[in-house]
Amino acid sequence: MLPVGLVPASVRSRTRAVRRRHVKEAVEARVEAKVHELAEALKPRLRGVLHEAAFAISLVTGTALVCLADAGRARAAALVYALSVAMLFGTSAAYHRGSWTGRSYEVMKRLDHSMIFILIAGTYTPFALLLLEGTARWVVFGLVWGGALAGVVLRNAVRRPARWLFVGLYLALGWVAIGVMPQLWTAGGVAVVLLLLAGGLFYSLGAVVYATRRPNPSPRWFGFHEVFHALTLAAFVVHYVAVSFATYGAA
Repeated sequence: MLPVGLVPASVRSRTRAVRRRHVKEAVEARVEAKVHELAEALKPRLRGVLHEAAFAISLVTGTALVCLADAGRARAAALVYALSVAMLFGTSAAYHRGSWTGRSYEVMKRLDHSMIFILIAGTYTPFALLLLEGTARWVVFGLVWGGALAGVVLRNAVRRPARWLFVGLYLALGWVAIGVMPQLWTAGGVAVVLLLLAGGLFYSLGAVVYATRRPNPSPRWFGFHEVFHALTLAAFVVHYVAVSFATYGAA
């Protein structure tokens, strides 16, 4: 090892910078751990309960949807939708009901957020494959799944994303259907379109609640996040009916 005086100044400077970065990262990790511990202690007691129940319900409703669909494209589309719903609610329930720390907490958080993109694409799949035709079918299908996969990659690449960044991406991807409403109206009818719009509004309201953290009715029991989850559950119910119409109508 060279004496300190013989080590080039540039090397010493880089070494100090690396040490400072390591110290900074260690301090940030400890602060994050303490903040997480405090957040867990203050977490509303009903956090994750709605999505835990929704996961169980989605297994039953998803199985029924797939089994009653005609074999072929309708059943495949129903399966993709059912799996995306179960993955979203299952991941959310595990993340919010479990006690995660350190690396496992970060992994579960990213999975939870990533599943929203998968749900959006999965929900669009029956409408795109069963109600749209020609170029519109594959444009919408490609947009939602390409956007969903890009969103998943981005969410796992960004360590501390701004809350509004991904809310905006969810909303943009979720409202792709606006461009093909006339075709959906013609193929699926007024009921499908109105249900699709109503579900989209529920999801959008939930996104706003999540981003603004308001309203926050009972922080110890049913806070803003529970309101957000309640709205996603309402959206699921409405969209499930719309998907059922699209699936069975394609028979």
